[in-house]
This record gives sequence, structure tokens and C-alpha cells, in this order.
Amino acid sequence: MQKRRLGRTDLSIAPLVLGGNVFGWTADEKTSFDLLDRFVGGGLNAIDTADAYSRWVPGNKGGESETIIGSWMKDRGNRDKVVVITKVGSDMGQGHKDLSAAYIEKAVDASLKRLQTDVIDLYLSHWPDPTTPYEETLGAYEKLLAKGKVRHVGCSNLDAGQLRAALDVASLRSLPRYEVLQPEYNLYDRSSFDGPLRDLCVAEDIGVITYFSLAKGFLSGKYRSETDLGQSPRGGGVKDYLNARGMRILAALDVVSARHSAKQAEVALAWVIARPGVTAPIASATKPEQMDSLIKAALLKLTADDMAELDRASG
Repeated sequence: MQKRRLGRTDLSIAPLVLGGNVFGWTADEKTSFDLLDRFVGGGLNAIDTADAYSRWVPGNKGGESETIIGSWMKDRGNRDKVVVITKVGSDMGQGHKDLSAAYIEKAVDASLKRLQTDVIDLYLSHWPDPTTPYEETLGAYEKLLAKGKVRHVGCSNLDAGQLRAALDVASLRSLPRYEVLQPEYNLYDRSSFDGPLRDLCVAEDIGVITYFSLAKGFLSGKYRSETDLGQSPRGGGVKDYLNARGMRILAALDVVSARHSAKQAEVALAWVIARPGVTAPIASATKPEQMDSLIKAALLKLTADDMAELDRASG
């Protein structure tokens, strides 16, 4: 599996990142271990999670995904083979998003304990925190980098103006800058990344790993009408895609996937992989066949005609 360098970091990752949001939610520990084994066996190496995964599940308190990943790495003895990405700043019971220095100092130790490791490869600010200055957050990360608790830092869900401001503060104050961005981006949801944000990332050599890369599962092609929404616990989030533009995109995916004897999800992910400025999409799996499909997506090469056809449909 050919690796890609993640921005200016020394991290090299396969062109698809495994989403750990399902661990402790729709995938129990045994299933998660099986999926993770299949994932690394297929040549992929980067796993994305967050301290808040999967706090939304009744009975969960957050940290379940990190705990499963940590147990798996300890059991398999493969920490050095895996790039671990996790995030901080979501509401973990404090009632608000928090990127204050005091909170980050506590949160990173909790994540390290759950992950059963002494260092996080990439630590991301999960959400903007308008109450905390960038200087304070980046200053907290500077200390974590100096202590060796994290290797690199990045951010998620910042727009072009916010990312530019954070980069300017880092430069002005000689603080570590965000080296990676995690935006929402897929064949349907393009507007927030395409344009100024992508241009900024390319100009500043910032690595980009996209989330909701399959539009909450819509781009798998299994949701064609409202009667299909009950197929998955995540089906409710797909309803807004069931419109004329969504159907046009699915039709194009059908054509391109038939051309390559591939699944629609594989083509949708291959499109993201081939987009300018993107290092790798994030996608999750709950079944062995889904994991096999993710591995195939990382190897699928779309032609210029394929890309143009998909671009027209999503325009």
C-alpha cells in the first residue's frame, strides 16, 4: 500500500484512514478487534478516534473507542505499526466545548491512559472554542510536544478564516502550528472545503483527512428512498440527501462503479482520495466485507473521465 506524507509531519499514512467512531457503538470489542486486524492486514495504518467517541450511546460516557483501540494495540503488540489520531475539546460532561490549557492537560492524560500508550501521533482540536484564544491552546500543545505526549497537532471543523488566524498566531508567537486539518468533505458536501479552505491547506502544506467521507453512508448507494433509512442506526442522518442532486450523484456512482466492477462506496472514497489537497478520507466499517471494501477503495484509481463524470453530477 503506497503511503502519503501527512502535510509537513513525519507521519506517512495509507490513503484511507479508519474511523473509530463505531467502536463501542455499532461494533463491540470483539467485532472491533476483528475489523482492526483486517484493517492492518490490508496494508492500512492510520486510525482516527476522539475522546468523546461514543458518548452519544445510552450508557456510555465517552472514551469507549479509545479504550478498545488501546486494548487491541496492547493485545497485538503493534503500537509501532499504527498511526493513532485522536481529538480533544468535545463536551465530555463539562457542558461545553473546551480547548483551554487546563482542560487539554487533563484530557490528554486520560486519552493516553485509555489508549495504553505514552504518545499520541496526531492530536486534534475537535471543534473551535470561541472562549479560548488560539495562543492559549497552541501554548498547551507546545508543552505536550515538549513532554513527548503528542508528536503533532492539528484541528477539525475550522473554516478558512479560523485556520488562517490560528496559523498567524502560531507564527507571531513562535508556537506550534496546526499541521493537519480534518474537515467534512465528500462527493455531496463539497462547499465548505473546496475553495478558500482547500487553497489555504495546499499553500501551507497542511495535511487533510476528511470525515463523513461517505456522507453518513449515503454514498454507499444503499439508501435510495425513505423506506431504506431503517437499514442502519445511522440511516436517520441520510434523509437530507434524498433529493434530485443526491439521486444524480448516485446515478453517476452507479455508472463509474460498473465501469470498474467496484462498489459505489469504493468509488466515492476513491474520488476523495484523488481530490487536490486531500491526503486521505476517513471511513468506518462494522462488517468484514465493509472493511474489505475500504481496502479496495484505497487501491482504486479513477480515470480523468471518471472524475469529470462525478464532478458534473455533484455540481
